[in-house]
Amino acid sequence: QVHVAESGGGLVQPGESLRLSCAASGSIFTFSVMGWYRQAPGKQRELVAIIGTGDGTFYADSVKGRFTISRGNAKNTVYLQMNSLKPEDTAVYYCKGRHLGDDYWGQGTQVTVSS
Repeated sequence: QVHVAESGGGLVQPGESLRLSCAASGSIFTFSVMGWYRQAPGKQRELVAIIGTGDGTFYADSVKGRFTISRGNAKNTVYLQMNSLKPEDTAVYYCKGRHLGDDYWGQGTQVTVSS
């Protein structure tokens, strides 16, 4: 059974940085696409950034220039480097891996940006 787990969330002040990590275990396949999503209280879950097999990337306009998604050397690992964090980045951040049309989600990690 595939298990996806995020880590690295926490409480930071505006302007600071955080690095989120995601790793999937129990899979014999490689996710073609991995991505980060977030959900703030009272809002729908939204795409933050995705990375494909050719390392092509896509970012939400709200995080372009501040966030960077990258794959790790280990299979099915992905990172999200978040710089210049703003209070509006506060949310639960979820990692997702996709393989042949099936999505595998993690449980999420809380990121809070507050002074």
